[in-house]
Amino acid sequence: MAPSPSTLLRDPVIKEKIARFTTSYANHRPAIQRALNIFFVVYVLGTTVKGLSARPASASKGKGKGKGKESKKGGKAGDGDEGKPQRVAVDAVFYQRLSIILKIVIPGIRSREALLLAMHSSLLVFRTAISLYVAALDGKIVASLVRARPKEFFYNILRWLLVAIPATWTNSWLSYVQNKLAIAYRTRLTKEVMKQYLGAEGDDDKVYYKLSNLDDRVKNPDQMITRDIQRFSANLAAIYSNLAKPVLDVILYNYQLSQNVGAEGLLILTLLVQGTAGLLRYMTPPFGMYTSISAQLSGQLRHAHSRLADFAEEVAFMDGEETEKLLVDREFAGVMMHEEKVNRRRWWFGVVEEGIIKWLWGSFGLVLCAIPVFVKIPGVESLDMGSRTEGFVTNRRLLLSASDAFGRVMYSYKDLSELAGYTARVSELLDAMSDVKKGKFEKGLVASAAEPENAKLLRGRGEVFESEDIQFEGVPIVTPNGVILVRSLTFSVKPGVNLLIIGPNGCGKSSLFRILGGLWPVYGGTVRKPPASNFLLIPQRPYLSLGTLRDQVIYPHSKQQMEDRGITDADLMSVLAVVQMEGIVEREGGWDAATEWQDALSGGDKQKIAWARLFYHRPKYAVLDEATSLVPPDMEGMMMEHAKTLGITLLTVSHRPSLWKYHEMILQYDGQGGYVFTKLDAEKRLALQEEKQALEAQLLEVPKIEARLAELKKLREADI
Repeated sequence: MAPSPSTLLRDPVIKEKIARFTTSYANHRPAIQRALNIFFVVYVLGTTVKGLSARPASASKGKGKGKGKESKKGGKAGDGDEGKPQRVAVDAVFYQRLSIILKIVIPGIRSREALLLAMHSSLLVFRTAISLYVAALDGKIVASLVRARPKEFFYNILRWLLVAIPATWTNSWLSYVQNKLAIAYRTRLTKEVMKQYLGAEGDDDKVYYKLSNLDDRVKNPDQMITRDIQRFSANLAAIYSNLAKPVLDVILYNYQLSQNVGAEGLLILTLLVQGTAGLLRYMTPPFGMYTSISAQLSGQLRHAHSRLADFAEEVAFMDGEETEKLLVDREFAGVMMHEEKVNRRRWWFGVVEEGIIKWLWGSFGLVLCAIPVFVKIPGVESLDMGSRTEGFVTNRRLLLSASDAFGRVMYSYKDLSELAGYTARVSELLDAMSDVKKGKFEKGLVASAAEPENAKLLRGRGEVFESEDIQFEGVPIVTPNGVILVRSLTFSVKPGVNLLIIGPNGCGKSSLFRILGGLWPVYGGTVRKPPASNFLLIPQRPYLSLGTLRDQVIYPHSKQQMEDRGITDADLMSVLAVVQMEGIVEREGGWDAATEWQDALSGGDKQKIAWARLFYHRPKYAVLDEATSLVPPDMEGMMMEHAKTLGITLLTVSHRPSLWKYHEMILQYDGQGGYVFTKLDAEKRLALQEEKQALEAQLLEVPKIEARLAELKKLREADI
């Protein structure tokens, strides 16, 4: 039968070995303490790095951009499994995206952002030093009370008040510098995004147009640029403080604790805390994915409201309020369902989190604080009541701070997950703009686009050359969603030769202009055309910008650019006189009057302002898309003649026969993929048009004649 432990402890040999071990341990305890402290620092740093390091990316993410190939049915295959949102997590994809964005927001070590970051780091270290000093001072204040020493007590209170000065200053500066960092990050990132979105000087990529019309990845760029970038910047500025400060606090507070209670107890406490922290990490919901989905759903709701504002008149005329309300309610319900789901997850996670961090870890800490009271620490003399009280209060304060710091390290993973969500949104915008600039588009295609012949055509790319003339040689006209309108278009227009383009709706008239303007890709053949700057578009509903009356005429020029061209307000007045709009200057309060011009002017006045803009810029080519549909015929003729006088070549889409005489060539689509390009004999065409109308009028009378004839036959038969 084996001897009991109490019997073994009474054995003289065992007692002698324990005594020798205790003596040896006491003699070498300083070295052991240093080794344990070094191990603790390395362990904390290693655990933090491991906890925040990249997880393996899920298979659905591919190379990290979430791109998919086009499916056989024409849709995109990269939208996730059966339409599910893409998973967002703190993984390799997140760190890859974040590193790219960090190069934008912190361009160098001498940048303003890097200096602010260094200042922020110094303040964090200083605040931790103050906290250590205050923890020791707390113990001294309570000890002076226990020892009944009033002078010492009031002296320590004075020290407390004096340390409040740098403490409050540091806390305020930390908040200020963090906000400055968020603003600096947002400024850098917004400038970079806007440079790509609207283009730098001399850049003609038209990303803002192609992103909305040729690509399906970014549904609401306005929200991404305004709201998501702001949230990303604020989270990025906060994550450094929420991560660096707690890690520093954990190391320094626990180091000080190890000096007070021994590194042995601290090591045991660390192992217990790390074990429960692993359980907490395992139970943490995917907050990063929730954040990304929330931003996406909010953007869709905002888009639904903005569409209603843009088309309010049409909706009002058609009494579409109930339908629009259902659509908006549907988007709102999606947001609320998601927020309710996230709120429930946050609730139960908050219960688990507080139970572990506050109560379980608090009990561990109380045991640690009791070690100097109940256990004789080798090399430490016995303490009186005051010293014990001072040590307990100091250690308790350090422990609470260390526990809070470790809790914030745990919380920081949740913050990092939310940052991953905003990083995914910003990265999605940057990736989409980069691909669009390179001519890579992801657009849901129609089913016919998957047919072998059509798919081959869509994979092709044509050549575009700069030229004074406009020449299309075997160029297919294809919409962004893969509808092939014309398989091979060939025609040419020389400067001074006006071209009329007619055909049914959806046959490719406007598509041709978008290719000329460099907005749509060329899928084949050869296009020779002047630069896009030589074209000016006047649509049926012209765009009027925010700004003064002068800005509407000279758009997109500024007043300074206008004056640099040697043009005055008097010259602009003469331009308005051509379109019989000179009275608007006095009516609206002068050239510097500003209002919402889109609402202030009638449809006809908007078209006249657009023609005045054309006469101001005097481009080589004018693209007119039903540009005179709301002005009287006599005004239409005057504007056409003046454009010819200025040497502007007109490319006109219109069904009004009154415009035929101002054009020399005609491009007529049949709506079935065919077309005719020939000279336009306006007189002959007008005569044919008149004859056609006369015949149509006669044909309309045929049923009446037949009915009357049948009636006469019945009357005749009745007489017989």
